[in-house]
Amino acid sequence: MALESVSDFRKAQVLAFDDSKTGVKGILDSGITKIPSIFHVNFESIEDSPSESNFSSIPIIDLQHIKNKSSTQHVEIVDQVKSACKNWGFFQVINHGIPVDVLDEMINGICRFHEQDVEAKKTFYSRDNNKKVRYFSNGKLFKDMAANWRDTVAFVANPDIPNQEELPAVCRDIVAEYSKQIKVLGVAIFELLSEALGLNSSYLNEMDCAEALYIMGQYYPQCPEPELTMGIAKHTDCDFMTILLQDQIGGLQVLRDNQWVNVPPVHGALVVNIGDILQLMTNDMFVSVYHRVLSRTVGPRISVASFFMNFTISECTSKIYGPIKELVSEENPPIYKDVTMKEILTNYYAKGIDGNSYLLPLKL
Repeated sequence: MALESVSDFRKAQVLAFDDSKTGVKGILDSGITKIPSIFHVNFESIEDSPSESNFSSIPIIDLQHIKNKSSTQHVEIVDQVKSACKNWGFFQVINHGIPVDVLDEMINGICRFHEQDVEAKKTFYSRDNNKKVRYFSNGKLFKDMAANWRDTVAFVANPDIPNQEELPAVCRDIVAEYSKQIKVLGVAIFELLSEALGLNSSYLNEMDCAEALYIMGQYYPQCPEPELTMGIAKHTDCDFMTILLQDQIGGLQVLRDNQWVNVPPVHGALVVNIGDILQLMTNDMFVSVYHRVLSRTVGPRISVASFFMNFTISECTSKIYGPIKELVSEENPPIYKDVTMKEILTNYYAKGIDGNSYLLPLKL
């Protein structure tokens, strides 16, 4: 088959998949035993085994004493956060203030959305980034090299979640409650990150890092051929910070020293990772690392990713982000140029998930 016809065949498959408005779950529900070729990945790392013994596991940080800023425990928490952000770019938090029953119900609510009647779900299906609530499969379906084995329901909270009537009835109350609580936690973690950088605790919040929130409720159906595809391929997050709630199935991995390391689910914990813009602002003091999610024969896997950033280009301000002046010097010159959020987002939307960081074109 000629290369052009292969491309045409893929385009037709992608269009048919998108037109169905039933997502990956719809494919699975049709009874298939072989996954469509648009989901086949073709890169080195899919069969890499995770590291077992080379590294300690992802840091787990207990936030119980963060409010008592003069305590030795608070100083220890800041030190742990600093170490995790420099060496891993990822850590888990426990005793973070969000009740376990809220976390569990959020997982259940996202599952209910994806498993409700197809026609009810279809009313939310859209590729319009300006919509405050939408359901879709593969946000960059027409740009990615291969489609990922997952569906998404997304909620924009700039600065608050939409009116509850706009939210899907099956998860309305819990999405409103979870978004409120995750925003409060985000503000608290940005204070810790500011202190870990040696800055005033309000620094990053005053830079509007916690101003906007984009919540994605991810549904990874069981996969009949997990060796051929990914839940999500290798990527970094193009935001300030992400807080992730994951269920107990697992599959999330981070890349450290060219080894894939599992991020084991801890019931009641939340995963925090540094985004590209914070790596830029900290001049590589904090790292935004590559991560991925494996497909599994078991499922569905449910996760909820809360991205601290406004992904709506039309709402971008002219605020400039670059390496924080207090963190650069003659010995530590800026690595990145100053950029506006519009430039960052234009760069983000221009490319699919191709295994490369969004920071590469922003280097000096």
